[in-house]
Amino acid sequence: MTQTREEKGGRHGGHRGPGGAAMMVEKPQSIRRSLTFLWKYLQHRKGLLALAFAMVLLNTGASLAGTNYLQPIIDNFLDPATAAAGAAARLSGLARGVAVLSCIYLVSVVASYLQSRLMVRVSQTTINQVRRDLFNHLQGLSVRYFDSRTTGDVMSRFTNDVDTLNEALQNGLTTLFSSSITVAGIFGLMLWRSPLLTVLALCSVPLTLLATKNVMKLSRNYFQEQQRCLGEVNGYIEEIMSGQKVVKTFCYEDRARQEFYRRNEALKTAAQTAQGYAGMMMPLARNINNVAYAVIAAVGGLLTIFGSMTVGSLVVFLQLVQSFGRPLNELSNQYNAVVTALAGTERICDVMEQRPETEEEKRRASEPEIVREGGLYSLASDGRGQFFWQNATERRPVRGDVRFDQVAFGYDKNKRILDGISLFAKPGQKIAFVGSTGAGKTTVINLLTGFYEIDSGSITIDGIDISRIRREELRNAMSVVLQDTHLFTGSIRDNIRYGRPEATDSEVEQAARLASADGFIRRLPQGYDTIIEGDGGNLSQGQRQLLNIARAALADAPILILDEATSSVDTRTERHIERGLDRLMEGRTTFVIAHRLSTVRNSQAILVMEQGRIIERGTHEDLLALKGRYYQLSTGAVELD
Repeated sequence: MTQTREEKGGRHGGHRGPGGAAMMVEKPQSIRRSLTFLWKYLQHRKGLLALAFAMVLLNTGASLAGTNYLQPIIDNFLDPATAAAGAAARLSGLARGVAVLSCIYLVSVVASYLQSRLMVRVSQTTINQVRRDLFNHLQGLSVRYFDSRTTGDVMSRFTNDVDTLNEALQNGLTTLFSSSITVAGIFGLMLWRSPLLTVLALCSVPLTLLATKNVMKLSRNYFQEQQRCLGEVNGYIEEIMSGQKVVKTFCYEDRARQEFYRRNEALKTAAQTAQGYAGMMMPLARNINNVAYAVIAAVGGLLTIFGSMTVGSLVVFLQLVQSFGRPLNELSNQYNAVVTALAGTERICDVMEQRPETEEEKRRASEPEIVREGGLYSLASDGRGQFFWQNATERRPVRGDVRFDQVAFGYDKNKRILDGISLFAKPGQKIAFVGSTGAGKTTVINLLTGFYEIDSGSITIDGIDISRIRREELRNAMSVVLQDTHLFTGSIRDNIRYGRPEATDSEVEQAARLASADGFIRRLPQGYDTIIEGDGGNLSQGQRQLLNIARAALADAPILILDEATSSVDTRTERHIERGLDRLMEGRTTFVIAHRLSTVRNSQAILVMEQGRIIERGTHEDLLALKGRYYQLSTGAVELD
C-alpha cells in the first residue's frame, strides 16, 4: 500500500538521539480517552498484568537488595579495618555472602524473565484483538469514509499506530513502573545511608537538565528539518519508482539522478547537524556526572577516614549513584514511547468510533413504521435463478424496476452534486448515462448501491425504498463492473469466485465462458489455477477486465451496473469485451456509464447529465432528432470533458 510522505517521514514517532533523548513526541489530545479504550482490552487480562507487575516489584526489590547486601560483605569479610575474624573465617563468610548474593540476583533474573514473558503474552493477545477489531470495523464502514481518506492514512493505523501500541504494552508500561520504583528505591537507600552525599548527588541533576534542555532546544529545529528532508527523499523515491515507464519513455534518468542527489545531500546535511547536536548530550551529561561522582567519592572518602561511614557503605553509595541515572533515562525514553503510543491509540479510537453501516440499519429497523410493516427487506433465492425481496410480512419477486424521485445529494452540505434527479428503469432495460466529468453519473450509481445516503427524495427498487433494504442484501442484488479492475493475489479461479464464494468450479468456468474469458484463461500455463500477482500485472488490461466481467457474471444478480467498463482498453479489445457484456446484460436491468457514445446506441434510454441534472432522455434516434446536447456530442460539435 502507498503511504503518504508524512508517514514515510516518520510523523508517528519521536526521534531519539544518542542517549535516548526524544527530539519530537506526538501527544494525544485526550489521554483519558486513549486509556479508557485501551482498558477495554486489558481488563480481560487483569490477572496476567497483576502478576507481571508483581514480578517487576520482585525484580526491582531483588536488584536493590543485592546492591545493599554488598556492604556487610565488604565490611565483615573484605575490609581488614572492620573484619574481626581470622582469614579462614573471613573466607568462609565471604563464600556464604557470595552465595546469598547469587541467590538474590538469581531471583531478580527469574522475575525479569517471567515479567518479560507475561508482558509478551499480554501485548500480543491484546494487539491481536485490536488488529482484528480494527479490520472488522473497517469492513463495516461506508465508502464515504474511504473516499475522504488516503489509503496511506488508513494503513498507518495498522502499521505505525498498532506497532507503537504493541511496543508500549510489551516494554513501555513495565519499564515505566520498574524505573519509577527503582528511582524511588535508590533515592531512599541513598538518603538512608548519607543525607549529605545525597544532597551532593542531587546537585548535579539541575546542571544535567539545564545542559540537556539547551542542547535539545538547539537541535529541535534541525531534527524537524531532517524529518522534512527525509519525507521529501522518500516521497521522491516513491514517485520515481512508481513512474519508471514514464522515466524511461522520456529519458529522464539523468535528471532523476541529479534531483535525487540534491535531495539526498540536503538530507545528509540536515542529519549531520541534528545528530551532531544530539551527540553532544551524552558526553555532556556523562562529564557532569563524572565530576559529581568524583566529588562524592572525595567527600565520602573523608567521611570514611573520620569514621562517619564504613568502606562498605561508601562502595554501596557510589554504586547507587552510578545506577541512579539509568532508570531516569529509561523513564524519560519510555514516557515518550508511551505518550506516542497513546496518541496512536487515539487515532485507532477515531476509526473505531466511526459509525458502521450496520448501525444505520439497526436504527432504521427499530423505527415504528418499519417495524409495523415487517422490518427491513432481505434478498432470497429459490435456487433456480429467481430472486425475491422478503421481510417478516411480505415476499415479492425481484424484477429490477428502479426509480429515482426528486433525488438531491451533496458530498458535503455546502455543495450539491445532484439536484432533483428523477429517472426510471423498467425490468430488463438498458439505461445509459452520458455527460461530462463531474456531471454526477457515478454519483447516481453510488446512491443506487447505497454507498451514500441521499439528502432528499427517494430511490426504490420494485417499489421498495432502498433505505428499507439491508445494505448487504441491496448490493447482493447488483453486479458491478468498474472501470478500475482490482484483482487479488491468488488463482484466477479464486478471483472469479469472489463474485460468489460458494460457487463450484463448473459454475466459475461457465461464468468465464459467458464473459468471453474462458479462451484466454485456458491458454495460460496453469489455466484457471494460474496465480495472479501484483493486481494482475501478468495480464493485459483487457484480460483483467474480462475477469472482472466473469466475476459479475458469477454473482448472477438481477441488476447490472457498468461504470465505464471499457474506457481503459483499445477499440478492438472493447468489441471483444462487449460480446461478453451483451450476454451478461440479457434479462437484467442494466445501468451503463459510458465514455464512448458508440457503446450506448442500443440502450432503451440514454440520459444526458450536466451539472447534477438530467437535461435529455430518450433513445439514440430520439436524441439525435432533438438536436440538443447529445446531438452535439455525436456529431463532434462538442466533446466530453
